[in-house]
Formats: sequence, C-alpha cells, structure tokens
Amino acid sequence: DKVLGRSSPDLEVQRAAELRDIITSLGPFYIKIGQALSIRPDILSPRSMVELQKLCDKVPSYDSKIAFATIERELGRPVSDIFSEITPEPVAAASLGQVYKATLRETGQIVAVKVQRPGVLETVSLDLYLAREAGLFARNFPFLTDRLDAVALLDEFAYRFYQELDYNLECENGLKIREQMSVLPNVVIPDNFPRYTSRRVHVAEWIEGEKLSQSTADDVGALVNLGVITYLTQLLEFGFFHADPHPGNMMRTTDGNLAILDFGLMTEVTDNQKYGMIEAIAHLLNRDYTEIGQDFINLDFIPEGTDTTPIVPALTKVFDVALAGGGAKSINFQELAADLAEITFEFPFQIPPYFALVIRAISVLEGIALVGNPEFAIIDEAYPYIARRLMTDDSPRLKNALRYMVYGRGGSFDAEKLIDLLQALEKFTAVRDEGDGSAFKVDGVRGTKDLGVAGDFVGSQKVDISDRDTDVGDGKFRISSANGASSSAITRVERSGLTTTSQTEQDEQTVREALRFFFSPEGKVFRDFMLEEIVTVVDASSREAVQEIVRTLGLGNLPVPGLFRALNPRLSDEDKKTVQQIRKLVQFLLGDLEGAMSSDGLENSSRNLSRLQRAQQLFTNTAGDDRLRKLLPVVREYSPQLREFGTLLIARLTEKAISRGLNFASGSSRSGRTRTRLAPSSS
Repeated sequence: DKVLGRSSPDLEVQRAAELRDIITSLGPFYIKIGQALSIRPDILSPRSMVELQKLCDKVPSYDSKIAFATIERELGRPVSDIFSEITPEPVAAASLGQVYKATLRETGQIVAVKVQRPGVLETVSLDLYLAREAGLFARNFPFLTDRLDAVALLDEFAYRFYQELDYNLECENGLKIREQMSVLPNVVIPDNFPRYTSRRVHVAEWIEGEKLSQSTADDVGALVNLGVITYLTQLLEFGFFHADPHPGNMMRTTDGNLAILDFGLMTEVTDNQKYGMIEAIAHLLNRDYTEIGQDFINLDFIPEGTDTTPIVPALTKVFDVALAGGGAKSINFQELAADLAEITFEFPFQIPPYFALVIRAISVLEGIALVGNPEFAIIDEAYPYIARRLMTDDSPRLKNALRYMVYGRGGSFDAEKLIDLLQALEKFTAVRDEGDGSAFKVDGVRGTKDLGVAGDFVGSQKVDISDRDTDVGDGKFRISSANGASSSAITRVERSGLTTTSQTEQDEQTVREALRFFFSPEGKVFRDFMLEEIVTVVDASSREAVQEIVRTLGLGNLPVPGLFRALNPRLSDEDKKTVQQIRKLVQFLLGDLEGAMSSDGLENSSRNLSRLQRAQQLFTNTAGDDRLRKLLPVVREYSPQLREFGTLLIARLTEKAISRGLNFASGSSRSGRTRTRLAPSSS
C-alpha cells in the first residue's frame, strides 16, 4: 500500500483486520504473539491496536454443545447439577478456551467457567514442533545462533505453554498468587474453586469490570502505577511471576481496583536472579553503566570472565536511549544501530531463557502505560518499589545495594541520595494506598534529578504522538483531551493552586510519613542501617564533629561520657562534610525540606508532582523557620521514639569510643615497653 501510495483510515483498519484473521487462523501459538503486539502504541497505530486487541477475547468461538459435553465429561456431572444458571453462548473466547458466566448451584456464587478448546493440545504441539525444527536447522548457521539460541528460548516457552494447558495447575497458581498479593489492598485476584476444576475446565470467581487497556476512567493512571508495583512484587519479592499480562487479563473493577486474571502462564525466578535484577535496576537508576557489564554476567547474559569494560561507551548510548522513556517511538534505530551491533555481535551476548518471559510480560505492561503516558519509562517508575524493597529487606546483597544507593561509587555518604530513596518510598506508599496516578518522572525529572527525555541523547528522538489525536476507541488514545492532559501540565496547574492551608497539611503529612516509616516495624531494616552508618561515620570523625552531630540530632541535653569527649580529635574538613550530610538527613526527617535539599535540587523539583517536592518548592529562607515551627507539634508526636533512637546512638558511639580508647591505651603501653627495652642499648 505504501509503495502504491494508498493510505486511508478505512484501509488501515482493513489491513489490521486481515492480519488479525491470519494470526487467528495460525492458532494459539501465534495468537499469543499478536496479543503482546496489540498493546504497543509505540509500534502500532490506534486503529491497528483496536483490531488486534480482539485477539484477547474475541477469537471465534466453537460450538457450545462441545463445551458443555467437555464440562460433563471432565467433572463427571451434568452441567445443570453444577450450575443453576449458565450463559448459552460464551461471553469471551481467546486462544486456548472460551468463557461462560454461570452461577454455582450449591453456593449461589457467580463464576467464570473456562472450557478448553478441542484439539488445542495437538495444535500447539504441532506449532511448537515446527518452530523447534526451524530453530534446529538455524543452528547450522552460527551467525544466526551465536547471539540467540532460539531452541533454548522455545523450550522454556513450550514448557510454560504446556503448563498453561493444565487448568488444575492454573487453579493452584491462582490460589497461590491470591495469597501473595494480599499485601496490596487494591489488587483483586479472583478466588478459584478446585472442586469444580479439572485439566480442561476451570472455575473462578466472576469479576465485574472493564479491560484496563480500554478504560477511559480517570483513575487508569493510578491503576497502571499499581500494576507496575504489582508485577515487581511478584517478580522481585515472591519470585512467582504472571507471565501473560495481555490486555484481556488486566481489568479495572467497577469499584476502581486493579484485577488480574488468568494464571496459567507463570514463571519462577531464583533468589540469585531476583537480587541480580534489583542490583541492575539500582545501577540503571543511578545511570551507572560501568556496573551494568557485571550485572549482565550475574544475570547470565554474558559468560563469566568476560571483560565488559570496552563496551561501556556503547552501553551508555544504548541505555541512555532506553531509559529516556517513550518506548520504540523514542528510538532512532539508524543512529543507534552501530552501538547495538557492537554490543550484540562483538561480545558473546545472549538472552537467557528464563528472561524471555520476563521481557514479554514487562513489554505488555509498558505498552498499557504508554497509552496514557507517551513518555513512560519503566525503570524510573520502578524506583518507588525498589526504594521500598531496599529499605525493608535485610538480605546481605540488598543491604549492599542500599549502601550503594546511599554512597554511590565514590564511597562517600550522601544524604541527598538517601533523601531520594525516602521520596521514592513516599511515592510507593501513595501509589499503593492512595491511588496516586501521577508519573514519578515528569519531563525528564525524577525527584530532584534532571535525567533528560527522549531527544536529548544520541540515538533518541522526541516522541511523536500526532497519530494519537483521534476518536478511535472512544478517544482513549487522545493525549490532548481534557482527560488526557499531559502530566506535566497538570502538575503546573496543581502547584499554582496550592493554598497556605494545604501547604501546612501536606508538610505535616510528609513529616508524619517519614517518621512513621522510620519508627515502624517495617522500617527496622532502614533504622538499623542508619544507626550503623551514623555510628561508622561518626566514629571516624573528630570530637567537634561528634558534638555537632549530637546537636543536630537534638540530643544536646543527653549526658555524653567524658572518656568519649576526650578521645576525639578536632574537626577536619572531611568531618565538616560528614556533619553536613547527617544534618541534611535529620532536617529531612524533621520536615526542613529546604535545608535538606540543595539549591540545584530546589530548581529541578519545580517540575515534579510529589507532595514532598511541592512542599519543598514553597519554602523560602524567611518562611522556612516559620513553617518548621508549625511542624513542631507533629515532631513532638515522635519525641519519645526520637530520644530513644538518640540514646541508642549515643550508647553505640560510646561503645566505639571506649573500644578506641582501650586500643589506644594498649598500643601506648606496648610502645612504652618497647622504648624501655631499647633505652639501655641507646645509652
């Protein structure tokens, strides 16, 4: 059509429908591919997406007489004995089965009854066999398989695909994931009924709602943010991951919650892989590409012992583009091709089989998010979850990752990095508990850091959303509409409308949240971490530094042992930096955001939607003290805990000082004895 100069909306819809019909005729294996493609606004136009999304639940159905006979054969009872009501025709049909709405006779519960297509096992087996034969043939040509072992990837996919055909396993998965996701109150996982489930029939709780990808509700952004947290919780916390989040499996319930359906296709990752991914994300969040090469080795992308130093420049360009946001529309592949070629062809780079399903699931989730936010960047939006995980997990590897996030590669304590983590943690709480639908990175700014947007980096380009100005799908693709106004525009409007009363309320809430977390059971890991870090840096500091820090902590009235005061030397330049960093952290915890953040951070924060940043932006040198005075009642609520923490800190510092004194005294004693023994020979 392009060659012949034919182009029109009707022709585009016609071609997309023809593609959908071809995919449908090829069977379940190819329908899965089409489903993943159907939610990528950075690859397809809105009209094409609408057509291909019919692959999720509008695949041609088969005769209901066959379906009802399957139910009776599998469950050993007549359909009327099990269900008091059941729709005569399916309400949805997908690649592997079709769904009926029914009412359980024994309990009266409304349920979804999924019945597997006849002959699907044979069809899938043939597709997989042919694909595997093609992969085996390709192994005769090393240039095709050195970087991608299609057979290994296909074997991993096939293993999971065959598991998906056993509805007993899907029922078990659903019960397991329902229990695990109970930690997220706004996530709905339907109940499953093992008593009414067999290998080809699955019965689960009926969920009322609409597909998230087709919803035009105002809270879709909040549910997308919650979806990011949900899938990261599955992948990086429990290691049991829903690997098939196509648009038909993610819903907005009628009461505004996020529902996730269909747990046939799951994947599992080991603790080593989980920690490896968290470490890699931490490095990407800091744009520390020098460490990514080792992360690739840890995650089995590159063989052990490979020197990745030469590809750091190429990695920098590739990841700058990938992390800018915007999906495929932000990538200028022509400019980036040379760097991609250097990474994939000059180094033994392979995608490990376990990671293939992770990539597929994340790409679908990213696609749904790109509909509402064309500049969506999955790594930066994962920061709130990563912050919460690092500050609450006591595993040694994640403690080291937390230390890296605070100290960076330079090894110097940086309170601003720690404050960034606390701000991200606040965002996590807002998304999980309050339905925060704003992006964490807006106009390239995440927290107080300007990370740049697509178009700023070599190999990237500004995201073109001109094709989104359409009424297709009831206008849900439109970005310029009132409901789809850009998040940055909304941010500016909201900031300009803040009142003095709302400022005070937000400041109070900010302080309460920071202190509540710090002294909560969940904050124990972070509290212990901070105690040890403060003790470590103070122990290496001078007497005046310790006194300054004690005053910063508001503990000037606590008795400090004389030995502790006597054993510390005077303040050095390095000590001054330490005191300044500790003071910044304490100022942040007590609500003095202007004092805690740098001037650069204050300037950059003007474009961020976070409550913390809005409060910070409104501080001035003269008004800041007055604002802090208003917050004193909030701080006093935690005064017992603050004094207890301070007392514990002084006790730990005293232990260190006594140990240092004993070591010093022991060393002096040995030195004196040595001088005494040497004296006669020197006379």
